[in-house]
Amino acid sequence: MKIAVLSGKGGTGKTLVSVNLAAAAKEAVYIDCDVEEPNGYLFFKPEKIESEKVSIKLPYVDEKRCTGCHKCVDFCKFNALTYIGTKLYVFDEVCHSCGGCVLLCPEKALSERDKVIGEVQKGVSENVTVITGILNTGEASGIQIIKKLLDDKNEGKNLTFIDCPPGSACIVMESIKDADYCILVAEPSLFGVHNLAMVYDLIKLFKKPHGVVLNKCLNGENPSEKFCLEKGINILGKLPFDNELGTLNSNALISVRESEKYRDVFSSLLQTVTKEVQYETAINS
Repeated sequence: MKIAVLSGKGGTGKTLVSVNLAAAAKEAVYIDCDVEEPNGYLFFKPEKIESEKVSIKLPYVDEKRCTGCHKCVDFCKFNALTYIGTKLYVFDEVCHSCGGCVLLCPEKALSERDKVIGEVQKGVSENVTVITGILNTGEASGIQIIKKLLDDKNEGKNLTFIDCPPGSACIVMESIKDADYCILVAEPSLFGVHNLAMVYDLIKLFKKPHGVVLNKCLNGENPSEKFCLEKGINILGKLPFDNELGTLNSNALISVRESEKYRDVFSSLLQTVTKEVQYETAINS
């Protein structure tokens, strides 16, 4: 059972929700797909960490074989290859590692080399297996790292929480494509509605079953709640704008493990989410 947690921007409470739901479960896997700025490990502080480098394939030119036919340049839709004078250049930053140029080259002047772009770390924090993707500074895309993160089968674990990158770009799409259910986290403001609408459109495009957790709730009007009611989106739960919760989160502490009050709150939310996933699985099977 894979549950993706996403939001339209950073700071909404996506990691707060995913970390505490994982900690509230009897046994769970937490996967941090926010590879540009992972922070789930700061809360879990995992032990017994194992690390594995992640690399991509990039084309390499053998200038002695290259005849200047331009077939590779014409093929590449990302403009990662070009001729300047009589020399073929490869721009690593925009290459998508599809390998098409290597296959097309009639002179076999292109081959592939490995480039390390980051790593995957795996550790344990009490009842949770913590898997973190880390993209090296300056790299253009973390798609390959996210693929590696989600390839991990984690046998014996029936609950997996995917902490997605913020927004709705390609790395978010990669993070949710195999998810069984999506939790959207939203703030109670007009700006929060804008960002909620953005990720809502995305999960509708992917036809993913979903619900919303409203975070930082205050007394009075909640534009995000109004949006959910108008769209018929299931509200899974509400988290208050609360000093205790904010302090625990700011100190990188897991509320479920520190506060009986929030252990009950997130355990109840977990039960609601689990029932929703089971219901959606039943009607779609």
